[in-house]
Amino acid sequence: MGPLEGIRVLELGQLIAGPFCGQYLADFGAEVVKVEPPGRGDPMRQWGSTDAHGNTVWWPVIARNKRSMTLDLRTEAGQAVIRELAAQVDVIIENFRPGTMERWGLGYEALSEINPGLVMVRITGFGQTGPYATRAGYASVCEAMGGMRYIAGYPDRPPVRMGISIGDTLAGMHGAMGAMMALHERHRSGRGQVVDSAIYESVMTVMESLIPEYEKTGRIRERSGSRLDGIAPSNAYPCRDGREVVIGANQDTVFRRLCEAMGAPELADDPRYVDHQSRGRNQDALDARIADWTRAHDADEIVERMAEAGVPAGHVYRAPEMLADPHMQARESIVRMQDARLGEIPMQNAFPRLSRSPGCIEHTGPALGEHTRGVLQDWAALTPEHIERLAEQGVI
Repeated sequence: MGPLEGIRVLELGQLIAGPFCGQYLADFGAEVVKVEPPGRGDPMRQWGSTDAHGNTVWWPVIARNKRSMTLDLRTEAGQAVIRELAAQVDVIIENFRPGTMERWGLGYEALSEINPGLVMVRITGFGQTGPYATRAGYASVCEAMGGMRYIAGYPDRPPVRMGISIGDTLAGMHGAMGAMMALHERHRSGRGQVVDSAIYESVMTVMESLIPEYEKTGRIRERSGSRLDGIAPSNAYPCRDGREVVIGANQDTVFRRLCEAMGAPELADDPRYVDHQSRGRNQDALDARIADWTRAHDADEIVERMAEAGVPAGHVYRAPEMLADPHMQARESIVRMQDARLGEIPMQNAFPRLSRSPGCIEHTGPALGEHTRGVLQDWAALTPEHIERLAEQGVI
């Protein structure tokens, strides 16, 4: 049994941020019902790469472990169903623009009157308050305003983005963490609350000391490519076989071990590299010296030698290397699931790992509306006749 067994979650969001929050909770045992528009479903059913038959391969991951029901939230009948369901759930996840749920009569004040213990996770670009609250807020924009885009890339080129929707997933993860905090607090107070997860703030959270650095030192952190300025050596280095390895040896004792493994122990006592500050000041020369050595060796040889020496190092992996890696196989970091459309499909496992009640992937993303009638009967206690009327009206 997962640690969240018995927690009921209603996921009203779409695309990435809200659904990733739901995925995270579902991975650890929560019963998550995803509400989708009738007929078309969540746009994530069409987003991302497709197989040879046109089937998308992202949906099975982001909707895994969930149940799918269809419901038109823009109709009074659909809104009435949500109110019935709200009385039976612990958490509602939504990532519409602020005010949308209130216009539908489904804001937190209204739903908490029905269920005082309800926790509502609200994920948006800019949060529920403030002058930007009603702005559209895709992750790309919020990553820029949260400081991440400015420092990503090389100093002689415009900012770049990470090749994933990191802002969305960070906001979804913070939403899931906030839900757990609110549920824990509910044990003490008996009352639920709103979890307000803004994408730009979720990005700011991981920006380390960037803001106080400017305030107290006047320093604006700039783009530094594949390294961090002043942290050396810690970079990606080219190898003889055309691959790259990342070596992190910026601690004094670890740097000495690197020098010995390179056959150049004298570098550890060189005044240019003798301590953290001096290595930071002479970062370019040190990186060039290490790169000269790595170019004379294959990547596998370097990683093995570093492991023997106790120096953190690793390959720059793509998906094929992840699938083939023996460590990832031994830990089942990637699991293979059966999907109705795609057949066997690999995907990342549920993380983090809990020793007594770990997360688990039971199934991939469901077919559109696969569980609608069951949820309406079990959670909302609607009669078969009522459900048929909703179907005739196109509400489900």
